[in-house]
Amino acid sequence: MRPLLRLSIFFSAIILCCATCKVDGIKKTYKTKHVILIVVDGARYSETWGDSTRTHIPFQNTILLPQGSMISNFQNDGATWTSAGHSALSTGVYEPLDNGGNQFPSNPSFFQYWRKFTGAAAEKAWVITSKDKLYVLANTADENFQTKWMPRYDCGNNGPFSGYRDDSVTTVRVISTLSQHHPDLMLINFREPDYSGHTGNWTNYIAGIESTDQYISQIWNALQDDPYYAGTTTLIVTNDHGRHLDSIADGFQSHGDNCYGCRHLGFVAAGPDFKRNFTSAAAYNQLDVPRTIAELMGFPMPTAQGKVMVEIIR
Repeated sequence: MRPLLRLSIFFSAIILCCATCKVDGIKKTYKTKHVILIVVDGARYSETWGDSTRTHIPFQNTILLPQGSMISNFQNDGATWTSAGHSALSTGVYEPLDNGGNQFPSNPSFFQYWRKFTGAAAEKAWVITSKDKLYVLANTADENFQTKWMPRYDCGNNGPFSGYRDDSVTTVRVISTLSQHHPDLMLINFREPDYSGHTGNWTNYIAGIESTDQYISQIWNALQDDPYYAGTTTLIVTNDHGRHLDSIADGFQSHGDNCYGCRHLGFVAAGPDFKRNFTSAAAYNQLDVPRTIAELMGFPMPTAQGKVMVEIIR
């Protein structure tokens, strides 16, 4: 064999190996090229996946689950507040983050690690949230990452401290951003059903669960209709926290303690690398989400404390 041909084959083998290596060194190829993480704020498990009829989440139950996996034992093991729950999902570290938008997470997010590792432009990563205070997810207090490798963000009415906006507006912004920028990583927050739950109006709380399910369907359909995303996108839907059990304090109206209602969350993931129509009873928590995202997307995230959700990956 001629020397140049041997050299060509040698380098081709190296390239192929790198394309199939996991960050932890085990050879594995994933089809996921994009991850969209949707956080439905403050839905209690008993009204979503814990309801045997799953009446209020028909899209997630009848469309997403057949194409993916649901975890029945998924928990928030940290502070059961909005900012802390979202921070855990993006950084892989639990900390009692200020709930008013006045404190950045102490650790970098999966957005920042991914952008640093890949060199991707800021427009390829987005935080889009109905709650204005969640702009903090785009940055960190870590001096090595602060203001570096940040994602773009579109939060609240007009950025930090501008007030919450309706989830319908957030849905329009999400679909527009997907079409215009084709981001590869995105975190979305819907303020419902938490917003209505705090009013103590049960009817509106349930309506909030149902409306977010419809918005999730619109986002899913947009992904399937776009050749950039179809067949290569993982969609994860979960919660930042739940709500009090009916026997605790004022019940569904509030949250923030260690009761099972506040800690037990919903989780479903659909995409090319997940088992289909599969329910796992394995114990997972929010810290495992960014670790799994990093695994699927092939970048290191050394500060994340979770584990990869191997039971639901094909």
